[in-house]
Formats: sequence, C-alpha cells, structure tokens
Amino acid sequence: MATYAIGDVQGCLGALRRLLDTLGYDSSRDRLWFVGDLVNRGPDSLGTLRLVKSLGEGAVTVLGNHDFHLLAVAAGCAKKHRSDTLDAALAAPDREELLDWLRRRPLLHVEGNWAMVHAGLVPQWDLATAQSLAHEVEDALRGADWRDFLATLYGDTPDSWSQSLRGADRLRVIVNAMARMRFCTAGGRIELRTKSETAAAPPGYFPWFDAPGRASRDHTLICGHWSTLGLKLRPDLLALDSGCVWGGSLSAVRLEDRKLFQVPCEQCQIPGK
Repeated sequence: MATYAIGDVQGCLGALRRLLDTLGYDSSRDRLWFVGDLVNRGPDSLGTLRLVKSLGEGAVTVLGNHDFHLLAVAAGCAKKHRSDTLDAALAAPDREELLDWLRRRPLLHVEGNWAMVHAGLVPQWDLATAQSLAHEVEDALRGADWRDFLATLYGDTPDSWSQSLRGADRLRVIVNAMARMRFCTAGGRIELRTKSETAAAPPGYFPWFDAPGRASRDHTLICGHWSTLGLKLRPDLLALDSGCVWGGSLSAVRLEDRKLFQVPCEQCQIPGK
C-alpha cells in the first residue's frame, strides 16, 4: 500500500492518467491525495472530476481556489473568466452530482504528521486551530445555505486573521489563507496580489511557509497553488504545483519514502492570459 500526494491537475486529465500509469497505481491498495484545483484552465475538467470522484474513499481531495470558483459560477455567485475551461462541467448531465461531491470535499486534511492544504496556513494557526477553522468553512459549504456562503466569498478583505472575526469576514479570511495565499507577514496579514517567485515578496512579507514563528511546523505541510514557486521538497514542506497546465510537469510524491514521480505536460494555457 502506498499514498501518493499529487499536485494541481487543473483539468489536465491526460497528464493525470499518464501519472497514474507511471505510479503503477492500484486502486485496491493505493491512496491518492490531491492538493486541490482539480479543475479549470486545462482541457478536461469534467473528465477529471468524474475520474477522481470514481475513486471513492481511495482519494482525498482538498479544495483549491479554482474548485471554489467552479462552485460559485455554478451557483450564480460569480462570472466566468475568459481563461476558464469549465463549460463542459457546467453543462454535464451529471453536473449536480459532481458539484454536490465537490462541495463536500475538505479544506484541510490532517493524517499522522502530514497536513494537506491547497495554498497555506497563517503563522498563528497550529494544526488543531486550522482544523477547527476549516470545519467552519466546510459546514457552511455543505449546509442548506451554501449558495449564500459562496455569494460572500469573493474579496481580499479583511486581509488579516483575528480570532474576533465573525460571519462572512471570518470565513473569507480562512478561505483566502487556505486556498489563495502565497505571502503573509509574521503577524498574519495576507497579501494576495503577488503571484511571482519568493524573491518578489513585498517588504515585510514572507512566503507563508517561511513566516517566523509558524505554529504548524510540527507537521509536514503538503500544498500546491504556486506554480511560479515550482516544486519545493524539504523536511517540513512538499509544494507540488510544478506548472502542469503551463507546460511543466504533473508531480506526485510517495509519502512513505518521499520518492518523486513526474510526467511532462503539454501547455494548455499561456501565462498571463
């Protein structure tokens, strides 16, 4: 039995199938962990959703910003972007079944000494706190008023975490950190505009995983989201977005021995478009 953590697929179904072949994946014994962003920008978001859903308990998927975007567009809470490739998923005969499955995925997955999140955690959050906050978002997304929750999701403010936050502001900051963040301050202020490599950090900001005093350092964090960071493997971090949709690679790490597996990907999107 092996567990493989897999980077951002973003609708690149062909690359995912090639990666599973490279892994020698056996659904009867192996498990797959997906870091989020199953959909969008690549050519087959619908097929990717269907495949991962079909894996049942053999796959764990956390929600990424593109997954939230699909749910928000489907709920009428957001407009499609020019570069979106979601039409087939939105028009599929099994659309509602797939969307219901997607909105019941976790925001954070913790197992043993591993913790998987799409983007990151602010430095004040230890894993117990982060799990509790993730559950708040999951409850809102799985509840009867999930469309109302998605209608309040978009926005970059508040830009700092505080335990005193309530309502939509509180949930928005949690989602922005776990699904969108790249840089933050030691005090937990989130910066969402900069998408470049770590050297481009604004003054006073750090890559979230290098923020001083990060309380989650007792776990190894698995994440994606940051294609310009590229693959980054170190004892406390597996950053697995190796730019599949931009013509890079789709990456997987076998957690038992940290062996890396990669397959090359055709370019599906032009950077900046």
